[in-house]
Amino acid sequence: MDQLADLSAVELLDAYRARTLSPREVMAAVIERIAVAEPLLAATWALDLETAMVEAEASEKRWAAGSPIGALDGVPISIKELIATRGVAKPVGSAAADMTPMAADAPPAQRVREAGAIIWGKTTNPDYGMLSSGLSSFHQLSRNPWDLSKTPGGSSSGAGAAAAAGYGPLHLGTDIGGSLRLPAGWCGIYSIKPSFGRIPIDPPYIGRVAGPMTRTVADSALLMAVTAVPDARDYMSLPPADIAWDDLDIDLTGLRIGLMREAGCGTPADPEVIAAVEEAATLFAAAGAIVESVEPFLTPEMLNGLDRFWRTRFLDETRQLPPERYRLILPYIREWVEAARGYDGLSVYTGFDQIIRMKELGNRHFAGLDFLLSPVAPQPAFAAELPGPTNDPARPFEHIGFTVAYNMTDQPAASINCGYSPEGLPIGLQIVGRRFDDLGVLKLSRAYERMRPAQRPWPKPWEKAA
Repeated sequence: MDQLADLSAVELLDAYRARTLSPREVMAAVIERIAVAEPLLAATWALDLETAMVEAEASEKRWAAGSPIGALDGVPISIKELIATRGVAKPVGSAAADMTPMAADAPPAQRVREAGAIIWGKTTNPDYGMLSSGLSSFHQLSRNPWDLSKTPGGSSSGAGAAAAAGYGPLHLGTDIGGSLRLPAGWCGIYSIKPSFGRIPIDPPYIGRVAGPMTRTVADSALLMAVTAVPDARDYMSLPPADIAWDDLDIDLTGLRIGLMREAGCGTPADPEVIAAVEEAATLFAAAGAIVESVEPFLTPEMLNGLDRFWRTRFLDETRQLPPERYRLILPYIREWVEAARGYDGLSVYTGFDQIIRMKELGNRHFAGLDFLLSPVAPQPAFAAELPGPTNDPARPFEHIGFTVAYNMTDQPAASINCGYSPEGLPIGLQIVGRRFDDLGVLKLSRAYERMRPAQRPWPKPWEKAA
């Protein structure tokens, strides 16, 4: 029974078709896993397990009749709390939030629900999704299954922990500067940040995307097939595209792949991180790809300018809050945002303009390349209690230099595990593709998934606790 929670979505669907497993059995196993793991990980919010079992029983009847309603019928899935689901409040990880239930599903949640997936609950994030950790003024502190003293990352904190711990196969998160890839890298799972607009989201914003968080590349491809559908609510969503998401084979011969060891600004990458990424690059070269070292294009001016703009944006979002609610936001975030009160118009404009600079230079930087490899983060997971690796609101984004630029260039970028630190913590490899080549990133990821050394068993810290 326990092992059913660890099966991939592809395996579950094959078993449903063969009548060797039922959605009811699988959902019961996921509920059992959540019961033993959640007291340690604090990855979820708004669990609705009773309704999930009712839906699983309905799915079981559909499969028995040979009439599944969609491509994910009966597969358990969690949704990050920043993605609205009808009838459930969206606390955005903060004690200061409005707890009015949402009137409708946001596009990603609606698509998976239409496909028959069983939404059993929400996964947590830090206040307003503004941290790369699971620290929240609303939720309990989320923790990394590989080491409970470490963070799962953020802002898709709960989703990263839930995927690594086997709360079922599918999880949906969001990313505006690394919030899918950072927790994926630190939790040893797979995630792809799609091209901007590929998966519609509501509300839309510059650089913000939704994306899958899974244990396998094939499961992420399955989720992309369901969610990458245009939606009028996202006025920046991409037009319809006929993409064979299930075709993950690729010939590596002659592909030009850049290897970027440093981000260009922020914290330098640890030697163990660089070594793991370089080892991954040698596998691609051995398979026939042309791997060449490339220099970074991101600069401290770009990262600092984006920081100024984001502080100002968040100041605007929170300035209407009554003082008593504003004070409920994490002190670290309040200290970070308060600096924006002293900015003039020119400093805010030049901050926003760094997004344009990233687009321009990133496009030139990628010329001649099919893909690019880099670390996801400069270091393995840090202490769970910290808001970020520096613990300094004056320097909050030193660790996102590898990830944030590709939100602004609109390119697809994935995280896949490529090794472990001496302490046994996962190390993420970032795979970046050309704009709109989401399928190419999935294909290259699948090729690496097949080539990489055997992975360590998934962590089960509840067994040690017992």
